[in-house]
Amino acid sequence: MFRDDDRPKDFCGIVGIYGTPEASILTYHGLYSLQHRGQESAGIACSDGKRVHKHLGMGLVSDVFNENALDQLPGYIAVGHNRYSTTGSSNEQNIGPIVVNHRLGTIGVAHNGNLVNSRTLREKLEERGSIFQTTTDSEVILHLVAKSKKDTIEEKVLDAVSQIEGAFSLVFITKKKLFAVRDPNGFRPLALGKKKDSIVFASETCAFDLIGAEYVRDVKCGEMLVVDENGLKSFKIDKKVNAKHCVFEFIYFSRPDSQIFNEYVDKTRRKLGKNLAIENPCDADIVISVPDSSNTAALGYAARSEAKFEIGLIRNHYVGRTFIHPRQKDRDMNVRIKFNTVGGVIKDRKIVIVDDSIVRGTTLRALVKRLRKAGAKEVHVRVSSPPIKYPCFYGMDFPTKEELIASQKELDEIKKYLKVDSLEYLSLEAMLNAMPMDNGQGYCTACFSGEYPIQIEEMQFKERNERQ
Repeated sequence: MFRDDDRPKDFCGIVGIYGTPEASILTYHGLYSLQHRGQESAGIACSDGKRVHKHLGMGLVSDVFNENALDQLPGYIAVGHNRYSTTGSSNEQNIGPIVVNHRLGTIGVAHNGNLVNSRTLREKLEERGSIFQTTTDSEVILHLVAKSKKDTIEEKVLDAVSQIEGAFSLVFITKKKLFAVRDPNGFRPLALGKKKDSIVFASETCAFDLIGAEYVRDVKCGEMLVVDENGLKSFKIDKKVNAKHCVFEFIYFSRPDSQIFNEYVDKTRRKLGKNLAIENPCDADIVISVPDSSNTAALGYAARSEAKFEIGLIRNHYVGRTFIHPRQKDRDMNVRIKFNTVGGVIKDRKIVIVDDSIVRGTTLRALVKRLRKAGAKEVHVRVSSPPIKYPCFYGMDFPTKEELIASQKELDEIKKYLKVDSLEYLSLEAMLNAMPMDNGQGYCTACFSGEYPIQIEEMQFKERNERQ
């Protein structure tokens, strides 16, 4: 089966809407915009003020929802979730939003991120009698809410999120309220918007564009926003705020037409490419990208290079997450299914191929082989991020350290493995220089530097480095 296993995996996309009878439909459209953040499952929970309804399913948004399903989701409050499993296996029990009943009523949550103390919390909750129905850290959060001894639902949610550690952008739904919460480090993006009298939250602003909402601001680090019939209220999590936004959101994950961390992705990604060209120039005829994630960085590289940008690779956008090809013998079949070379552009040219990152290197190696077969005179690789050497524990799913090629091989060894004429990465300093806000001081670079902003439980380190 075809699986794009040589790319960093997206985490999740979340949407929350309050104050419109079209809440479920708008949430569906928002999730459609955020499909790139999670393709394993999708779900929506919606409230009419009396009851919380939900519809969940495995697959893409378009697979899970149809007109009939949306008709079964009446109400003026909704939360939605696209999922890629970073904690908890991929199965129907783990589909978000997770919805439960407790003594103050019904509550549901959609989570983008990954908790670093979920194992410890789960064990403590089980000792106190909690019975878990899923393997997700989202359910841990709901158990903490249910067991809180605080009086109001607002106090209970604040009490719960003050106990969790790691990356969490959350939207909660109750019968009459919508919550949005962001961790004190702000690892994952979460934006606040308005559509007439409605309040909207989404992982990226491209969701606002599709539904006609206006971007207002980001949910602040360590902030909880509550929307009900009385309007919008802001609360602060009782923890020190220390911004450490995920730099990979700019490098790869977020759509270039989105605004995250108070900046446009396209603008930052172009600057990454420009810095790469300044730091690592190359004598070449053309610059090409690995579509679609490195398109913008390649444009930035070409803008500071004497080589012009060309479309040298065509991506098949109609390839699903799996593609069956029995008795596969050709090792680069996966790449040939997804990408094809433009022979008239490639032949007899010295090429710079700009990629946003290298994980295992298998995909890029197969692409280089295809380019040479198409007649490329020289193939040079430039990467718009530093070498990925360490696993992530904050919601981004990289392979184990042993599977990360830059963790196991030196630059010259990677060059030989890829069979390219030259290979250069963007330095950590030049990458941070491209980031908005304090010259990159407010960003997490753990996957490049090994410097983790939040302490990781020893068991998580062991599991991540030993998993197969």
